[in-house]
Amino acid sequence: MIFRLNERLVFPDPELADPDGLLAVGGDLLAERLLLAYQHGIFPWYSDDTPILWYAPHQRFVLYPDELHVSKSMRQVLRSGSFTVTQNQAFEQVIAACSVVLREGQDGTWITDDMQQAYINLYMLGHAHSYEVWKNNELVGGLYGVDAGSVFCGESMFSKVSNASKIALITLCQSAAYDLIDCQVHTGHLESLGARFIDRKAYLHILQS
Repeated sequence: MIFRLNERLVFPDPELADPDGLLAVGGDLLAERLLLAYQHGIFPWYSDDTPILWYAPHQRFVLYPDELHVSKSMRQVLRSGSFTVTQNQAFEQVIAACSVVLREGQDGTWITDDMQQAYINLYMLGHAHSYEVWKNNELVGGLYGVDAGSVFCGESMFSKVSNASKIALITLCQSAAYDLIDCQVHTGHLESLGARFIDRKAYLHILQS
């Protein structure tokens, strides 16, 4: 059963989500609603031609920072000093770059203009963060996501040059700021870096601890 949201700031129990994780439709992207959603393991994912869709997957694709796989060649890249990494210095540029990345199996972007503004608002309130990767003073990669206490809910990443998004992710993991990185959507790339599935109960236990 898909629940329809109204102006009330409330979500149904995530256990009631469909097999594909779809839980609810409608509502808005106000900061208060977004923060409530993330606190309960729920996130928005939709496109311009659909209403706002809210997901609470039964299996969560996550990365434990201490399980990150860093290859020998990647360690050499990190030691080379070719890249500089900053945090929260170019959030709007990062989310804009993520919104135009062409992704396999996707037609268009789910990072709509409304989504961009909603997460910029969260950033301005201190609840969303970005990691930026620079080469020769040019922004060449990065990622952004939502701070949910012990969990960093990764929203998207981009690379304009090889390894740039990996460097952002490695820096995030090595910051020791979070117990878990929520990757949301499975990709072979993230799996190769150590991401894996855990069940919702385990995820919520970490999220609410």
